Order: sequence, then structure tokens, then C-alpha cells
Amino acid sequence: MPGSLDLSGPVLEEAPRLLNAVLRHGEVAVRITEVEAYDGPNDPGSHAYRGQTPRNAIMFGPSGYLYCYFTYGMHVCCNVVCGPEGTPSAVLVRAGEIVDGLEVARGRRPGASDRDLARGPARLCKALGIELSDNGADLSTGPVTLALGTRPPDISTGPRVGLRGAPHRPWRFWQTGDPTVSTYRPAAPLRPR
Repeated sequence: MPGSLDLSGPVLEEAPRLLNAVLRHGEVAVRITEVEAYDGPNDPGSHAYRGQTPRNAIMFGPSGYLYCYFTYGMHVCCNVVCGPEGTPSAVLVRAGEIVDGLEVARGRRPGASDRDLARGPARLCKALGIELSDNGADLSTGPVTLALGTRPPDISTGPRVGLRGAPHRPWRFWQTGDPTVSTYRPAAPLRPR
């Protein structure tokens, strides 16, 4: 059943639309300042590049849903599913500014500066309290919701962070000059076994 949040356009058009949107989970809300687009079978960096699996199945459904995954054996990251149903594309929510629930977010990320509370995809999920159990949430009804905002006037683009597959595609979008945007880091070279 499709969600009522229509993000069914091509992922490279939908990704910048998410800048300034507000992602909310319970008491905490984040204004999104940085995202990365992933274009399924057309993108070696995408979890859906090699087809559907139990992990990425939500990406193949309708737009407007949350795709969560576990990475590095310890962090949850979240994506907004975009594009037409059956076309597995999603936008990684990389960074944002806490706009509601600041004290709750500080409690979840003790010792972090306010600028760094949601600066990076795993930190953002931690500050919001997003867990793997939120995978598949309809972003129009919750428990995680998304409210689109006004597109910021200045948007920068560049390569995605830490990516080996298609690392030079300029599919990372961020609000130019925003202090909550994460630092760019290229992928580390693979070490021989």
C-alpha cells in the first residue's frame, strides 16, 4: 500500500527536495541538511545494485517509506525510499540540525556538541532514536515522519562519502555553508588479505 508522501520521481530529483525537510521520531525532530542519492541497479554504490534481498526489500516498494540498515556491526542508518514502485532507489539521510527535542537528543549522544548531534548518518539515527525496527515505516503516518520543507536557495553537490562503488558521482547534496553538514571522506583503500 503506497504511502501518501509522494517521492516517486527520479532519485536525483527527489534527493535535493529532502533538504530542509523535517524528519521526526517521537520527541526529536531534525531539519535535514545533507543527503546522498542511491539509484538501485544503475548504481554500484546502492544496496539494490545486485537485486532484491531480505535486507533491501523495502527499497523495491512504493516511495515514502523508511529503509533502515545496520552497518559496521554497530550503527543504524536510514534512507527515504524514492522513485516509482519496483525501481529500488533511496536517499541516505546524512546530516541535520536538531529543531525539536534538543535535550532528548543530547541525552542520546552525551558529550557531542549541538552541531555534531546529527552530523553523520549513524549519529542522526542515534539522536532521533531510530532503530532497525523502524525499517518500513510509512513516513506520512509514522512512527518516523517526514515533512517536506522549502528547498534551500544554495545547494552544493559532490561525491558520496566513503564509497567504493561509483565514488565520483556527484550524488551527495547539502545545504551550502551549513555547519551540521558532515566532512567529506573518500573511501579507504582496501587492504590485501
